[in-house]
Amino acid sequence: MNTYLVSVLNGLAMGSLLFAIALGLSLVFGMMDVLNLAHGAVYLVGAYVAVAVSGPDAGLAAFVLAVLAAAAAGAVLGGVLARLSQTTSHHLDQALLTLGVSLVITELLSLGFGDDVHSLSAPAPVAGGVQVLGETYPLYRLLVIGFGAVLAVAVYLLVERSALGSVIRATVADRGMVSALGINTGRVLVGVFAAGAALAAVGGVLAGPILGAQPGLDEKVLLLALVVVVVGGLGSVRGALLGALLIGQVQALGTSLLPEYASFLLFGAMALVLLVRPAGLLPAPTAVRA
Repeated sequence: MNTYLVSVLNGLAMGSLLFAIALGLSLVFGMMDVLNLAHGAVYLVGAYVAVAVSGPDAGLAAFVLAVLAAAAAGAVLGGVLARLSQTTSHHLDQALLTLGVSLVITELLSLGFGDDVHSLSAPAPVAGGVQVLGETYPLYRLLVIGFGAVLAVAVYLLVERSALGSVIRATVADRGMVSALGINTGRVLVGVFAAGAALAAVGGVLAGPILGAQPGLDEKVLLLALVVVVVGGLGSVRGALLGALLIGQVQALGTSLLPEYASFLLFGAMALVLLVRPAGLLPAPTAVRA
């Protein structure tokens, strides 16, 4: 039971990280019909920012710097994609552009930080452990779980219950009508893209003490985020949360109990969900159907 408890808590922590990372990808692709393959590279930017400013009191600084850097980069890339979408709607063009951006970003990070694996320690105030049902568990991971819960509520209220969320959903449903009302849909795309990039960078900062930072981690994270989006359903905050928690548990329990079959279990779970629910568990009503 102790082993199961630790694995379940690890799954919740991993699910919270995946939710922060995959949410931006889900909103951008599911709601704005833009395929962003640079999402993993933006995550890695956040992880390396945490490495660059690591120290006993650097947690908040890393958070702010990563969010600002990623939001700025996301806004620029979103602006380019908004212009590109005016001339073509092919996902292949978007994929090639964002893949090129991803390669450039990862190469620059490799030149700046080297190819070594960088490990990070949790900030000093949360570096200890607490007792959970008789087991000592890292406090930092519990805070990551709490952060995921707060983020889920905040984003759900913003997207589903606010005027800004209504504009985003309306832009997806009928971009021409929204433009006729005088709303700049290009700015909506740029804003959603910048927010998605900021969430990916936040995930990178938070995951630093858990996953570290190294070349190639962006590809693994992007793959996991895509699995979460497919399982949860495009453009859905609740779907992204449910998918992230499910994949986090499958990965944590699989790695702990059946390490040799962990990858099989991950993609097996995705295949099983798609067989039963081809659109994902909780797709948004306005999500783009591929």
